[in-house]
Amino acid sequence: MTEAAAAFDPWDPGFAADPYPAYAELRERGRAHYFAPTDQWLIPHHDDVRALLTDRRLGRSYTHRFSHEEFGRPAPPPEYEPFFTLDGNGLLDLEPPAHPRVRRLVSQAFTPRTVDRLEPVVRRLAAGLVDGLLADGGGDLIAEVAEPLPVAVIAELLGVPPADRRPLRPWSADICAMYELNPSPETARRAVRASVEFSAYLRELIAARRAAPGDDLISAMIAAHDAEDRLTEQEMVSTCVLLLNAGHEASVNATGNSWWALFQHPGQLAALRADPTLLPTAIEELLRYDGPLHLFERWVLDGIEVGGTHIPRGSEVALLFGSANHDPARFAAPTRLDLSRPDNPHLSFGAGIHYCLGAPLARVELRAVFEELLRRAPRLRAVAEPPRKPGFVQRGLRELRVEA
Repeated sequence: MTEAAAAFDPWDPGFAADPYPAYAELRERGRAHYFAPTDQWLIPHHDDVRALLTDRRLGRSYTHRFSHEEFGRPAPPPEYEPFFTLDGNGLLDLEPPAHPRVRRLVSQAFTPRTVDRLEPVVRRLAAGLVDGLLADGGGDLIAEVAEPLPVAVIAELLGVPPADRRPLRPWSADICAMYELNPSPETARRAVRASVEFSAYLRELIAARRAAPGDDLISAMIAAHDAEDRLTEQEMVSTCVLLLNAGHEASVNATGNSWWALFQHPGQLAALRADPTLLPTAIEELLRYDGPLHLFERWVLDGIEVGGTHIPRGSEVALLFGSANHDPARFAAPTRLDLSRPDNPHLSFGAGIHYCLGAPLARVELRAVFEELLRRAPRLRAVAEPPRKPGFVQRGLRELRVEA
């Protein structure tokens, strides 16, 4: 482990509470740092992270080119197969030639028109959740607004009946826990169980939509095809799970992180309340300032060089989104929250072929919640320091108690 990487301690609560000083140390000491506890190369600079996101010498998977033995990596334990099958067939982990085919077909179904059609639904749901929060004079912004909104929106998008929605959040949480660094065997067991149960439910729902198509994304994915190409059932199942997981975890964490950042910067919050036209740039700045995803992993399929450091085939790089978004080489005064920041190429939605498909929908959800709270709760404030979730990769709050 390099000396600089010693500052990186994702399991330390103090680091997880504020990783930005450690990121600054990593950037100052170099462009690539080997981190032995996870056997990864940490990449902290914005330009390097962006370049590697689009570099085809790296991939989210390696099995499209190599066997586990050829790549020098152990095969996943057989008992974890349901999770890895589900995860490996989602857009986030597919590589060409499968990725462009699946993304093209999913994009036929998940169009800008789909997002436009959902916007009134998002606004209605956000208004109802804010009603409940304000009726009680406040409460937990995470549990009462941030968490239920994206789950309800994705359920609406997929056509999941209201009576079936209760397990969606726990399924998502159990699966997403596997994306933290070095997950425990118990975490893996919970993820496998959730993968089996969620997949079984979605297969039943897909069968029902084949028999009786509706006005929902699953029906549209069933109908989507190019020549003889169609989405397989597994690809549809994995796409649905990815949309829920990404939509749920990222949107919840982005909402909580954003409001806590505003409460810590009352001058910026006052400016936003005084001028709601700032909201589009404010959302981008809040996603940069304390984004919901801090690390994205890629496999090195062919050897690369980063800042004079050779990283051989078979290695794994950890692209540090949180550090890249605070790189002073790309952002002026990056530690300052500036809701009017005009030039903001943050990487919170990624880049390249794995750029977040749901980014437009995430922005609609964030805007709907912000507009409701800014308009109807002009004195909203935090009443306690919020506890953080234990993970580092997915950065978010456990709760955010507010008073209206």
